[in-house]
Amino acid sequence: MRLTTKGRYAVTAMLDLAINAEDGPVSLAEISKRQEISLSYLEQLFARLRRNDLVSSVRGPGGGYRLQGDAGEITIAKIIDSVSESIDVTRCEGRGDCQHGNTCLTHHLWCDLSDALYSFLDNITIKDLLNRRDIQEVAARQRGSMLNDSLIFSSEGA
Repeated sequence: MRLTTKGRYAVTAMLDLAINAEDGPVSLAEISKRQEISLSYLEQLFARLRRNDLVSSVRGPGGGYRLQGDAGEITIAKIIDSVSESIDVTRCEGRGDCQHGNTCLTHHLWCDLSDALYSFLDNITIKDLLNRRDIQEVAARQRGSMLNDSLIFSSEGA
């Protein structure tokens, strides 16, 4: 499967954005810190997400990003597609030229698996993930960790 960090990080960042959206626009620096993803990498991903109308940016003090549209309408497959990621398990990238220009013995099996994976991810929305208890627990832990870091930092400066 060719789902690389680009697709995984885009999904993680979008989920983080949705989880923390109640406080207003979310900065990429906050997402970077919580999810341990490079800020420059997030900037590249969010440029693509913005071009594909999945997020919108808010400029100025307190600015950042917010979801463009309803979390129940944004599928995981749409996020992965928007960062030019492929959900393909064939070695020929679906072209059918896997064996010296011809279809290999298992080409159709791997195409079917790719289609099933895409369908699976296209049936899961950001909202579905937001409603999962395990995700809520991780988000609470991350918020607690950020709060502790902020308290430690402010007490060191005192």
